[in-house]
Amino acid sequence: MINKELVEKFHKVIQSSTEIVLDKNEQITHIVICLLAKGHLLIEDEPGVGKTTLAQTIAKLIGLKQHRIQFTNDLLPADIIGQMIYDRQTQNFTFKEGPLFSELIIADELNRANPKTQSALLQAMEENEVSVDRITYPLSDVFFLIATQNPRNQIGTHPLPESQIDRFMMCIHLDFISEESETQIFLGKNPRSKIKNLSAILSPQELALAQNSIKSIHVDQKIASYVAKILKHTRENHQNFTPLSTRAGLALIESCKANAFLENRNFVTPDDLLRVMKPILSHRLSQQEGLLFGEQQVEKLLQKYQLPN
Repeated sequence: MINKELVEKFHKVIQSSTEIVLDKNEQITHIVICLLAKGHLLIEDEPGVGKTTLAQTIAKLIGLKQHRIQFTNDLLPADIIGQMIYDRQTQNFTFKEGPLFSELIIADELNRANPKTQSALLQAMEENEVSVDRITYPLSDVFFLIATQNPRNQIGTHPLPESQIDRFMMCIHLDFISEESETQIFLGKNPRSKIKNLSAILSPQELALAQNSIKSIHVDQKIASYVAKILKHTRENHQNFTPLSTRAGLALIESCKANAFLENRNFVTPDDLLRVMKPILSHRLSQQEGLLFGEQQVEKLLQKYQLPN
C-alpha cells in the first residue's frame, strides 16, 4: 500500500521548491523522482541559471546534511574522499573523512575537474562506498549526488567519461526563466534569499521509507519488454545510437516506479515511461553532442516503438 501522507509530503517539497526556483516545476519533479529511485542527478546548463540554488533548496526541504564541492582543475581525489592522516599520539594512520561523507553532495561544475578527480566519484555512485588503502568505508544510506556541469564548449572543461555519464540516473537542463520572473528578481524580489529560512518537510528516515516502499510497486511484463526492446535496438544500430546498458534499463524501471509512487499508484503505466524517458536516456544517447541531440534520439525511439497499451 502507498503511504498517501508520505506522498503528500513529497508534493509539498515540489511545491515549495517551485517558489524558490521559478518556472521549473517539471525539472523539480524529475529531481524528486531521481531521489526516490536512489539515483544520481546531472544538471547541464549555462552558468547562472540556478543549478546550485535548486540543489540547495531540495537539500533543505528534505532535511539532508549537505556539502558543496567546487570542482576545479587542481582538485585532487583526496580532497573529495578523504585521506589517511598520521596520528603522532597513537603512532598510527587514521582515516579523515572528506566532504563526500554527507547525505547530499552538490558537485559544482564537475566537468572542470581533471579526469582523475572525476573518477574519484565512480565507486561512490555505483556502490555507495569508497575504498582507501584497501579499506572500504560506507556512505550514507540516502547518499544523493547532484552534479552540475557547464556546456562542453566552454574553456577549462573536461568531458565526463561514458562510464560516469551512465552512472547518472538522470540529466536535466534548466534553461532561463521567463521574462516576468526575471523582472521580479531585478526588482529585488529574489526568492533565493528564502533558502536559509526554509524548514524541512521530510526527514532522511521518511525518505528512506519512501525509497524502500517503491520496491513493491508492480511492473507489468509489457513494460519490462518494451524497455528491453529499446535497449536492444540501440545495440543493434550502434551506427546511429549509443548502445544503452542494462543500468540504463534499470534506471527507467526504477524511475517509473518513483513516478507511480508520486501519483499514488502501486503499479507502473506507459505514461510513467513517457515522463522519464528523456531525462533518463538523453545524456546516454547524446554522443558528446549535448542534451538537445540526445532528446532528439529519444524521440526517434518513441516514433519507432510505440508505448505499450
